[in-house]
Parts: sequence; structure tokens; C-alpha cells
Amino acid sequence: MKIFITGGSGLIGAALTDALLRRGDQPLVLSRDARRATERLGPDVLVVEGDPTEYGDWAARVDSCDAVVNLAGEPVFGKRWNERQKERLRASRVQATTNVVRAIGEAPQRPSVLVSASAVGYYGDVPEGELTEDARAGDDFLARTCEEWENAARQVLHHGTRLSIIRIGVVLARDGGALKQMIVPFKLGLGGPVGRGRQWVSWIHLDDMVRLLVHAVETPGLNGALNAAAPNAVTNAEFTQVLGRTLRRPAIFPVPEFAVRTLFGEMASIVIGGQKVIPEATLKSGFRFEHEQLAAALAHLLTEKRAE
Repeated sequence: MKIFITGGSGLIGAALTDALLRRGDQPLVLSRDARRATERLGPDVLVVEGDPTEYGDWAARVDSCDAVVNLAGEPVFGKRWNERQKERLRASRVQATTNVVRAIGEAPQRPSVLVSASAVGYYGDVPEGELTEDARAGDDFLARTCEEWENAARQVLHHGTRLSIIRIGVVLARDGGALKQMIVPFKLGLGGPVGRGRQWVSWIHLDDMVRLLVHAVETPGLNGALNAAAPNAVTNAEFTQVLGRTLRRPAIFPVPEFAVRTLFGEMASIVIGGQKVIPEATLKSGFRFEHEQLAAALAHLLTEKRAE
């Protein structure tokens, strides 16, 4: 299959691209910096230079692709959220998706499916209760952004292209993403929960994340939202305890909530808040998680790395 990918040089996109190559597929990756993308992804990946937030010549390359996987979006961590940064976060998702849908609509030979990223932040901060794909959107900045992001993707249905929206949880990976940042204080012996640790963490192993994207591409008739989160969400306190045991480090130093808010401002809502996401539609679609339990997932990612 020939698959057009935005965000293909990010954590998830790079892993997906590698998996597609090993399957014998042909990934076509859109990147703002083609040289750097090629250095990361390797010479076997065809990279198209372009900015998905700006409609340009790159859009013509969507023609004759079998599928589009839309992972574009600036990381939510890294920069303090002022109004300018929040607009960048929004545009990198909503405007990019609008342009991807336009490219599909204008393609003489349209892709049969668009698999478009969203996030479990769609549901907002929900301290109690379980959230399946049918739950309503929340009302904070991330929730509103996700809802707008998904609505932009849904416009592809007017072009007769199938749509799967993937609401992504905390992706656990060996060499990047949230886990890489989480383990730093543990290695210093300073690990512990954030605040009271009662907030939910809906997580997914990177391998399952990639498998779910491929599943969404390959499964005819699979439409709508899918939660990309393992069936067994944990609280922040449980997560830190399991991580500490896996690393053989203490997890007894809680981070005060006020300190997180002081350090990150509005962005702290990602760490302090959470939601217990259940992948009901994902499981009903026939997908099976290889990593359902956090302890086994972290052991796979971290203890095997120590043994190498």
C-alpha cells in the first residue's frame, strides 16, 4: 500500500513508517524539513517537503495514495501556553487537517481512507467514571481543540473517503515521548506522584499504537472514533508506583500540585487532570492489545533496554 503520512517524523509517525517499510508498504512522509526527516527515517522513505498548515504543492502527492494517516500536531509540552502558543497548537492540528482533507478532495484518485489523530484530551478532565468513544467532549482548551480537530477531519466524508479518528492516550515508548521525561526524577531518586495522584492516566504502548493505526487503515467499514488507550487505565499514584518498581527506584516524593501549576501554568492541566478511557469501540472492531497491563508494558520497554 502507498500511504501518505503527516507528522511522520514524530515519535508515532517514525515508528509507523518503520513498521510499514517492514511490511513492504510504501510510506510517503510530509515534513517541513525533508533533509532532517530523511536522516531520521532512512533513505528508503520518500519524503515530501511541505508545511501541512499551508496548502501547497505537497497536496498533489496525495493523489493515487491508498490511505492517508494524519498525525500532524505541535507537541503540547515544551512551551508555556500563552495565547500565541495555544493558537499554534490549534493551527498545527485543525488547519493542517483542513488542508489534508482538501488535498484528498482535490485528488483525481482519492485515498480510500483517512486515519486522523485526536487525543483523549477530547473528553476533558473527568475525575470519576469511565469514558467510551460515545462520551461527550469536554470544555477546556484541549477538549475544544480536539473537537475542532475531529470536526475538520469529518469533512472528508463529503468526498466519499472512509474516516477513522484515533483518540490517543499517553504513548509509552522506549526512547522518547512522555516516559522519557517521567523517568528522569526516578533516576535521581526523586520520583513520586503528582499532587494526590488520583488523576487517571490512560496509556498505550507504542507498539500497540502503531498496530492500531495499521488496523484502522486495513479494516474496511471501520468508521468513527477509536480510543487508543489500553483497557486498564491507572491512577497517577499507581503509575508512579509501578514505574518505580520497574526502575528499582523509590516513588515516595510527591510533587505538590501548586508547584506544577507554578511551573507550567495552564499547561499543568495535562498533568494534574486526566480521564479513565475505555477502548470499547476499538475492541469491538476486532483489535487486540498486546500490552494490556502497565507493569508488563513498562518491563518490556525498560528492563529489556537495561539488559541490552
